[in-house]
Amino acid sequence: MRNDLFSLVGKVALVTGGSRGIGRMIAEGFLMHGAKVYISARKATACDATAAEFSAAGGECISLPQDISTLEGARALAARVTALEPKLDILVNNAGAAWMADFEAFPESGWDKVMDLNLKSPFFLTQALHGALKAAASPDRPAKVINIASIDGMRLNPQETYSYHASKAGLIYLTRRLAARLIADNIVVTAIAPGAFASEMNRVARDQGEEVSKRIPSRRIGRDEDMAAAAIYLASRAGDYVVGATIPVDGGVALAEVQGGV
Repeated sequence: MRNDLFSLVGKVALVTGGSRGIGRMIAEGFLMHGAKVYISARKATACDATAAEFSAAGGECISLPQDISTLEGARALAARVTALEPKLDILVNNAGAAWMADFEAFPESGWDKVMDLNLKSPFFLTQALHGALKAAASPDRPAKVINIASIDGMRLNPQETYSYHASKAGLIYLTRRLAARLIADNIVVTAIAPGAFASEMNRVARDQGEEVSKRIPSRRIGRDEDMAAAAIYLASRAGDYVVGATIPVDGGVALAEVQGGV
């Protein structure tokens, strides 16, 4: 049994939405396990600050600010990455958005914004980086694509987040479809479905963590290391034989909570 199953030494990773929240957790975990990490985010100031903070702590983190909600934006980020790194070992499609509104008033803008960033951009960024991922891959060490879905793509929550639910459910199935195609190129595609983690997107978990914890079988919200560990597992040698799967990281909400009094 090898002792470097979870090592990312020598690997190059790109994490979208890497300046904060779940993307930041994953980027920091990758850096701690030896990867060189590029992070991207729409807001340049935040992206630059996070990269500087991580680099000062001893990692090699490079900021590539970019709005990837459009096809042009996704292709622009891919071009910037490949100009610096002809081979890419790990792509984490994490950038995302949410929108909540009553059914009767749910706007087209809230539908399009969420669908474009949560579902369209992972596909087209993966497509644009296919050559770099393929160049890094081999049968013994495949390249990795990790899509960040949500447990809201696996089960409903009480909020009227129509486009968010639909986009994350779609991303889970897109993960399977991409996995079936890209494994032929030695690229392994998987997904993580986070539950309650404190972040700007999940302000309820951030601001009311104690109350939220009461509704989670594990009786707590997720911690940074919980998310980092799942991503490191999938990105490293340890996850090479996990293809097309979506792993809930949620303390049991999606698969172990008791529903309907049963």
